[in-house]
Amino acid sequence: MNLFEPLERNARYHPNKPAIIFNDRAHTYKEYNEQVNRIANALIQSGVQRGDKVALMMKNSDLFCFIYYGILKAGGVAVPVNFRLTAKEASYILDDSDSIIVFADEDLAEVVQKASDGNDKIQLQVIVGSNKKENQILLSEYQSSVTNNPERVVLESDDAEILYTSGTTGQPKGVVLDHHRVLHVALGTIITFKMGPEDQLLHIAPLFHCAQLNLFLVTGTFLGCTQIVRQDFHPVQTLKDIDQYKISLFFGVPTMYNFLLQVPNREQFDVSSVKRCGYGAAPMPTALLQQSMELFQTDQFYNMCGQTEGGPGGVFLLPEEHKTKFGASGRASYGTDARVVDENGEDVKPGEVGEFIIKCENIMKGYYKKPEETAKVLRNGWLYTGDLAQIDDVGYITLVDRKKDMIISGGENVYSTEVEHVLYKHPDILEAAVIGVPHEVWGETVAAVIVPKQGKQIQQEDLQQFCRQELAGYKIPRIIYQTSQLPRNASGKILKYQLRENYKTTTTVK
Repeated sequence: MNLFEPLERNARYHPNKPAIIFNDRAHTYKEYNEQVNRIANALIQSGVQRGDKVALMMKNSDLFCFIYYGILKAGGVAVPVNFRLTAKEASYILDDSDSIIVFADEDLAEVVQKASDGNDKIQLQVIVGSNKKENQILLSEYQSSVTNNPERVVLESDDAEILYTSGTTGQPKGVVLDHHRVLHVALGTIITFKMGPEDQLLHIAPLFHCAQLNLFLVTGTFLGCTQIVRQDFHPVQTLKDIDQYKISLFFGVPTMYNFLLQVPNREQFDVSSVKRCGYGAAPMPTALLQQSMELFQTDQFYNMCGQTEGGPGGVFLLPEEHKTKFGASGRASYGTDARVVDENGEDVKPGEVGEFIIKCENIMKGYYKKPEETAKVLRNGWLYTGDLAQIDDVGYITLVDRKKDMIISGGENVYSTEVEHVLYKHPDILEAAVIGVPHEVWGETVAAVIVPKQGKQIQQEDLQQFCRQELAGYKIPRIIYQTSQLPRNASGKILKYQLRENYKTTTTVK
C-alpha cells in the first residue's frame, strides 16, 4: 500500500462524505481525490519523475492537502517548508533538498522568489492565489483539468517525505521517510487513539510539521474522517470550531491549551463533543494538564512524546496511565521498543538518567545527504534521540531534558524541565523556560525566563521562595528574566539556544 490508496478507496466507497472543510469551502471525498488528481497529473505532465523532490511552503488550507497528496500521487517526494522562515532560511532547505518545483501561498511569493534566486535546480515556482512575481505561475494556470487517478506506480518502499528538523540546536536536517514508514505512523495512531471514520478532526497546528501532518492529516484521510482545516490557531475560533463541528479528537501543543484557558467566558462554548485530547511537541506542565482536563471535562488525555526522526514516534502515556503515572512521558507506543541507555549503549538501572532510544518501523531512513550525521543517531537499528530520560522498573519513561539543555551547576545536574514544572504552578506565570547561564564560580547557574500573565508583576525573591517549597537549593533560579514572549519554533518548542545566546553575557552572577 502507498499513502494515497486509502484516499482513492474512500472516494469510491464514500464519495459524498465531507472530507476537507476550510473556511467556507467544503469538499467531499470524491472532490478531495479529484483535486489531488489535478495536481498529480499536472506534475507528471510537467516532467516530475518518481523520486523528484517537490517543496510546498504554505499555511494550512485545503490546497495544502491537495498539493501534498498530489505530490505523492505523482511519485514525488513532498518537502514541506516552514512558512515562517526567511528567504535565506528557506533557500537553504530548497537547495539542500534538491527540490525542482516549489508551491507557495501568494503572500510568500516574494520570499520564495528570493529563496529560489541562484538555485538552478528549481524549475518552477507555483503560486497559490491570484498574485505572482516574475517567472512564477499561478496554480490555477498550472493544475491539470484531468481528474482521473494517474497511472503512475508508487511503491510502499518509495520515499514520501523529507521533513526538516526544527533546528533547535542549529541548521535543520532533512528527515527521509518512505510510504511504509508514514503508514506505520498512521496505523499506530489509529490503534493508540482508537480512531475510526466517525471522528471529526481539527487541524490548527501547522501541517508542515510531522505531528499534525503524519499523525492526523494522513491518519484522518486513511480512515475517511471529516477534517476541519484552519490556517492559524486562534483560541476563540478554535473553541467555536469545536462547538460547531463537534470535534471528537483534539490535538494541540501545550501552548495552545494554555491560550484556550485564557479565553474569557469560555464556558459559553460547548466542547463536550471532544472525547480524546492529545498533547505533545513540548512538555505539558502538570498544573496546565489538570486545568485542560477541567476545560474539556474529560480525563481522556494522551501524552505523545516523539520526534521528527521517529516519524514521529516514541512513547505514549494513555489516559488510564495518567492516574497512576502522572508526570511520566509514557511507555513505548504501538510497534515500538524503547530503552534508556548509558554512554556505552547499556541499559541504565531504574531511576538513573540516560539517553532515550527507540526502535520501530517508522524511524527515518536517515538524514538526507548526511551519512555522518545519520550514523551518529542511527545505530544497530536504534534511534538515539538526544533526550535524557529515566525509566522505572515496569518500563515507564520520563524525559528529563535534552542533552544540550541540562545545566551543570557546581557539579550538580539540574534538569530544566523539573524546574519549569514548578514554575508553571505559580498562579501569575503564563510561560516559563529554564536555562543555564555562565557563572565564574559554579560554571553555570540556573536562570528562569518567564512571561507573566497580563497585568501581573513577579518579584524575584517571591518566586524563589515559591520554588523553595519543592526544589533543592541548587535548582532554584538565581536569575529571573521577564519577557513578553518566548522564542518558539513552529512545533511549539522553545528555542533555548536563542535564550542562551541572548543571556550569554551574564558572567559574574553572585
